Amino acid sequence: MHYIGAHVSASGGVHNAVENAVAIGANAFALFTKNQKQWKAPPLTEEQISLFKQAMVAHGFSAKQVLPHDSYLINLGNPDPEKREKSVNAFIEEMQRVEQLGLDRLNFHPGAHLKQIDADDSMLLISQGIDSALEQTEGVYAVIETTAGQGSALGRTFEEIARIIERAKHQDRIGVCVDTCHIFAAGYDIRTAEGFASVMDEYERIIGFDRLMGMHLNDAKSTYASRVDRHAPLGDGNLGLAPFKTLMADPRFKNMPLILETTNPDLWSQEIELLRTFGTEKN
Repeated sequence: MHYIGAHVSASGGVHNAVENAVAIGANAFALFTKNQKQWKAPPLTEEQISLFKQAMVAHGFSAKQVLPHDSYLINLGNPDPEKREKSVNAFIEEMQRVEQLGLDRLNFHPGAHLKQIDADDSMLLISQGIDSALEQTEGVYAVIETTAGQGSALGRTFEEIARIIERAKHQDRIGVCVDTCHIFAAGYDIRTAEGFASVMDEYERIIGFDRLMGMHLNDAKSTYASRVDRHAPLGDGNLGLAPFKTLMADPRFKNMPLILETTNPDLWSQEIELLRTFGTEKN
């Protein structure tokens, strides 16, 4: 089955993310378990954890249908030791919150070298930061998101992501999330069915579908190879609908969260239904 949803609000309590997903007809969702623009957050209470788990059961959601996202402030590749330690500690806390909620993956942007150190040295710091978090948690995968490469952001190419994974000690708990807008802006031309298939063949060769634990389905306001991260509603950007039709007809993308981060939440329910019409089955 294809699990299709959106990055919904968890305002008022993490359990509300489940209800917000159901309200748009989703059978998958993403959420922040804390305010994504702040370093500190109160610990999850037993009541919050219980309400979330109850909502998951009530609406038939399993962990593999949920793709939590960490804070935008975290940069595991930061060359400043003090700032990097702050990021690593925050990442560990985010992983622990996911574990408390009974979920099994945390999506994150790998980090940036800030033009202060060599990119490869920064990628090693990211690998080590991932290991630190995996050693402090159980059952949760660190899911690296492909980036547009804006600024000094790493993870723009499949090779960079493979490099981060290969230098980690705990590779068995590292996954990948491919963002359609990001890879297009990074220089992967997926505007046609043939182009999308070719790029996914490249992904399989360099990283492998066994590591794919989620997708972000976004059209791109940004232009090809611009390295600019700007999302657009499906069919309203420079990608068009061809890559999404191809993706939804491909059984390799079943049984993982396919998450909209498009820019108009009022369209999410329509976009979910549109994606379902592209699939080989009705979900």
